[in-house]
Amino acid sequence: MNQTANAAPIDSVNQQAPLARILAVEDDANLLEGIRIILEIDGYEVYTAENGLEALEILQSAPVTPDLILSDIMMPHMNGTELLAAVRQEARWLSIPFIFLTARGEKADIHLAKEMGVEDYIVKPYDPVDLLIAIRSRLRRKEEIEALHNTAMTQMKRNILTILNHEFRTPLTFVVAYADMLNTPEPDRLGDSEMLSFLKGISSGAERLRNLIENFILLVELETGEAKETFEWRKQPISNLQPILEAARAHVFEQEGVYHVCDLRIADNLSMFYGDEDYLKRAVIHLLSNAVKFSPAEKPVRLYARGDGDSVCITVQDGGRGIPPDELEQIWSSFYQVNRAFYEDQGAGSGLAIVRRVAELHGGEVVVESEVGVGSAFTMRLPVAQ
Repeated sequence: MNQTANAAPIDSVNQQAPLARILAVEDDANLLEGIRIILEIDGYEVYTAENGLEALEILQSAPVTPDLILSDIMMPHMNGTELLAAVRQEARWLSIPFIFLTARGEKADIHLAKEMGVEDYIVKPYDPVDLLIAIRSRLRRKEEIEALHNTAMTQMKRNILTILNHEFRTPLTFVVAYADMLNTPEPDRLGDSEMLSFLKGISSGAERLRNLIENFILLVELETGEAKETFEWRKQPISNLQPILEAARAHVFEQEGVYHVCDLRIADNLSMFYGDEDYLKRAVIHLLSNAVKFSPAEKPVRLYARGDGDSVCITVQDGGRGIPPDELEQIWSSFYQVNRAFYEDQGAGSGLAIVRRVAELHGGEVVVESEVGVGSAFTMRLPVAQ
């Protein structure tokens, strides 16, 4: 049975709860009716079901998803714990607060319900005021989490728009402009040097776009967990870091316009660890690229690997402008750059987020030591095989 209603609250003990939709599940028709009346008097819209199967049908067919589920445990066809398990298996219902209202008051029952993820547990006979307080607090908490999520999503959208506006538009403008020049009605008037210059401009812009897109894809794979599956089947024993670090150094320091010197040192007899060579190389490339970006050309960049107890450490040290102490935690966030508006640095701000995720993928971590005006040292600590 599915009933809905809307009435003005008359409870003066607490402030009026915002109008919300509650799914009440109870196999005793009289108790269910009593719950419905209590909730409607307090201003809620109520869906009712007499067992878990009916509740799932309502969740599937309701024009608007309920904001909270209030359920008994002992019911025919599908009991409350089975309903909770079914609700938690659906991603679209994960955020719905779930409260048990039951006569089962043993500690073992309460512990089991909380392990399954129930938000609250109320034992019958219950005080209607206690029930309403529990509902209000859970709905309020849900609103706070949704507000925080919306704020984070808004900031994410702003960051993406900033990147699209600058990081994508700039190289794309070069590609289009040089292509237009090559597409002149009289191409014979272009000399070899001009032709080569235009082609280099197109190649440079295309390479920058390719790197941005690849970084976006990798970051999404790391953030969503897809990269973990790839890591599990690609990981292998690694004890020789020379080819990985040499390849990363060549990728960064053999690019046109890079005048820094990279000092590479690898300790002997490093312990073996399990890892993915491609993910490690890309993480080191990001650390080296940042070192080049934020350091003057006369300051060497140091890349070294060493053992430290039960970890293998890969460190990139620069002599750049350093990171203010109050920024040290934020630098790991996706699309974040220190004072982007002031410095106008190139890049999407995804590099350090990728480095942290790659380190975590290997069961390790990345740490930073930095001093403003002196430089920074980023270290990936990777656990050795046991």
